[in-house]
Amino acid sequence: MVSPAVVQIRDALAQLPFLAHIETPDDYEQALELMDQLVDDYDSNKPLIEILAVSIERWEDHAEEFSDFNAVVAGTDRGIAVLKTLMAQHGLGVADLPELGSKGNVSKILNGADGKKLSRKHIEALCKRFGLSPALFF
Repeated sequence: MVSPAVVQIRDALAQLPFLAHIETPDDYEQALELMDQLVDDYDSNKPLIEILAVSIERWEDHAEEFSDFNAVVAGTDRGIAVLKTLMAQHGLGVADLPELGSKGNVSKILNGADGKKLSRKHIEALCKRFGLSPALFF
């Protein structure tokens, strides 16, 4: 005998199959629309948001329409991505990061010019300034 919970879950998935697996761009759009509705009352909808988020993430990781974007993200240095995010969040320019040296040096680090990367000292200084864990940069 099938439990009532299993029947309810099956019924829900029959009505909204994209909750478990997005198969088409239309499913993806419906999932995004539902997510927009759910986040309006995040606390009440948290379990459903978590389930739907997995389905959306899986689609975005594998759908052809995201392949170029995913390739760029995969090739992005995590430390530089964190640095760029910090700069955007705090409204900082290349002249506002003395921890990394001159404006020219900051620019080279951001662009990977001349093989410039964030050094251990740079990361330590940024972590101290922004109160972060060094693990974010790796």
